[in-house]
Amino acid sequence: MNDSIAYPHLTKSYKGAYPFKLATTSFIYPGDYISNVKMLGHYVDEIELLLFESIDIDTLFSDAVIDELERLATELKLDYDVHLPMDISISDQDTQNQRHALKTLNQIIERVSPLAPSTHCLHIPYNEADFESHSIKKWRTRVRTNLEKLLDPGVDASRISIENLDYPIDLIADIVLELNLSICLDAGHLIHHGYDVADAFDRYFSKISVMHLHGVENNQDHVSLDRLSEERFQPIMKMLKCFAGVASLEVFSFDNLNTSLQYLERCWKNFNSTES
Repeated sequence: MNDSIAYPHLTKSYKGAYPFKLATTSFIYPGDYISNVKMLGHYVDEIELLLFESIDIDTLFSDAVIDELERLATELKLDYDVHLPMDISISDQDTQNQRHALKTLNQIIERVSPLAPSTHCLHIPYNEADFESHSIKKWRTRVRTNLEKLLDPGVDASRISIENLDYPIDLIADIVLELNLSICLDAGHLIHHGYDVADAFDRYFSKISVMHLHGVENNQDHVSLDRLSEERFQPIMKMLKCFAGVASLEVFSFDNLNTSLQYLERCWKNFNSTES
């Protein structure tokens, strides 16, 4: 981040403001993890360290970066979670790509371990040509086998949270439960793809360690939360009322974060005033 450029600051801290831990992403400001943590760490409970790509892991999470992130966590009373890369997949149809994904994921999990992330969020794309039963079975076999391999080095299964994407969460939920993994419930993805958010929350509540919150508008997600009407946001407010995990505002700009924070605060006050 260029220190000569004056970036806007949030004006209010939301640390400890809710019964859940409030988080946002490390891509709010131009710059690296450290500069974003310095700008955001006074205002939220947790930072979601985003890894969109699996390249340059040694640079992104060098010993110096890890040491500084540790120091900042102590100084700012801050926690982290890690969003694992999206350019590699354990469900890839190519076995060599699967092996590369597993090796890379385990390297990342080991490298960030000093930060004690609350969770490591993992995307598992559905990459079959159709949803016929034989296609689903092949995909599920790959997923289960490779998740077991991912856990083999002694990885804490409960610290791996599988995020719902564009396919029904039921396709993978039983594997998550059997392996004692966690769920990252992305409410924005559920809304975007036409699934019932409240139903998914109710059925898998005990396994949800983190929720991703963002707006959806004009077939685009990861926009400001205020793009959801209060009526549409009401079921999510009911979930948050009884949720003690991490709720991450998964947006990628200051404006979207600032308006999301204000909208969440307003809806929270309105919801609690009508409940009392």
